[in-house]
Amino acid sequence: MLKVENLKINYGGIEAVKGISFSVPDRSVVTLIGANGAGKSSTLRTIAGLVKASHGSIQFDGEDITTLPAAKRVKKGIVLCPEGRRVFPDMTVLENIKIGAYLRKDDLSSDIERVYSLFPRLKERHWQLAGTLSGGEQQMLAVARSLMSQPKIMMLDEPSLGLAPIIVQEIFEILKKINEEGTTILLIEQNANMALKIADQAYVMETGRIAMEGSGEALLRNDEIQSAYLGKKKA
Repeated sequence: MLKVENLKINYGGIEAVKGISFSVPDRSVVTLIGANGAGKSSTLRTIAGLVKASHGSIQFDGEDITTLPAAKRVKKGIVLCPEGRRVFPDMTVLENIKIGAYLRKDDLSSDIERVYSLFPRLKERHWQLAGTLSGGEQQMLAVARSLMSQPKIMMLDEPSLGLAPIIVQEIFEILKKINEEGTTILLIEQNANMALKIADQAYVMETGRIAMEGSGEALLRNDEIQSAYLGKKKA
């Protein structure tokens, strides 16, 4: 579904991403893990069209979208759920959800019911202002809002950031269900343990490069990954 080839991203004179290549198969879960500053968020923002690639290509469903504007990428089914949730605090839960469908002209009722079935807590709070929700509820709202554009691929930037472990578990179970229902997921996550558990394929980024790749299961068992990202010492 998504193919990134020799992607480079510059900020002024700094090369944040140094020629990475990876692919995301249809209906899969792929994760990018790595330390802060590795270039993960820049990669997602470039795929979404929010940052311009300085070199390389991005293909989606066989079409080169490297220079396509961000809004047109959304229409094609590429959606980014950004780090920090970024809900509209002075708007209700329902109004936030509907904003995710701002490019759509059709009836939204069935998709609203779908996100409410995935996130019953949001249905209970649909008239509540988003700014009064807990951090976990705001993250659920951010994911629900992203689903309203009917994405083919949903990209998530640190969905577990700042959340309690029990909420993280709930969020990841919902992401797995979304994937099982047919949405491809590309995930950035510092909680490597959770990300690798649901990932079909994983890439480790270090200082703008891909340092390692493999199945989520294989990297979860890898001694170097366990030592660097899972807090386990090598035997």
